[in-house]
Amino acid sequence: MPIVIENMSHVYQPGSPFKADALTDISLTVNDGELLALIGHTGSGKSTLAQHLNGLLQPTSGRVLVDGRDINEKGADRRALRQRVGLLFQYAEYQLFEETVYKDIAFGPKNQGLTGEELDKRVREAFALVHLPEETLEKSPFELSGGQMRRVALAGVLAMNPGVLVLDEPIAGLDPKGRDELMQIINELHEKGVTIVLISHNMDDVARMATCVAVLDKGHLAMFGTPREVFSRGDELNAMGLDVPQTVQLCRELRKGGLQVPDCLTDEELADAIALALKGGNVNA
Repeated sequence: MPIVIENMSHVYQPGSPFKADALTDISLTVNDGELLALIGHTGSGKSTLAQHLNGLLQPTSGRVLVDGRDINEKGADRRALRQRVGLLFQYAEYQLFEETVYKDIAFGPKNQGLTGEELDKRVREAFALVHLPEETLEKSPFELSGGQMRRVALAGVLAMNPGVLVLDEPIAGLDPKGRDELMQIINELHEKGVTIVLISHNMDDVARMATCVAVLDKGHLAMFGTPREVFSRGDELNAMGLDVPQTVQLCRELRKGGLQVPDCLTDEELADAIALALKGGNVNA
């Protein structure tokens, strides 16, 4: 279920003194099975772009195609689209409202018409994906920690069986343990074949997990490529107010000190590169 964005622009409050160009002529493709990371400075248009992917916002111009069909054309089934392209908002725990975790996860598939054993199976399958203790199902979601509540919100989206999962800064505000647990779940979902669009400010996560990266700058698509291609342009990223992964920063400092290592995206890659460089070998990342 590829998503294709063609020459898409979005203007907030057009024709008014408060007109704001949020996105300008964006074109990119999210292929099946990819983990696309959207990065950019605050206000660059990342969340606006994410909300176009399941029809919450409509482009001012251009198109968004899912399986080759314009999702904003007359007669398009928006409800079906939102079941196929799931969106988890930033601070998604604010979306919880039911008496128990079970009922909260069941809300979406119940509205799809599922009942009885089929509904129960869907709830429990989604719940299992977020690695919470079994007894959590009958608890109030408001008795849980922030990280657990966010995982419940994610389970509620997963219970709709989306083929594409759009995550808007899913680890924002979590403690280190909560961040690590949630990112591990996201990685597992990607390994199971779920296509993921991830908005993140954590460049280390992006370098480690993404298959491709889109960089937005003031509403424009400034870069698009693999993590290695994007993070090799560190000076340009810095000019946009963005960092590079810590491993890349360390490699650059090592080169200043005379140790010739290439930019590395993971700790394992960095360790191997340093070992080879210290031995005087040729290092190729």
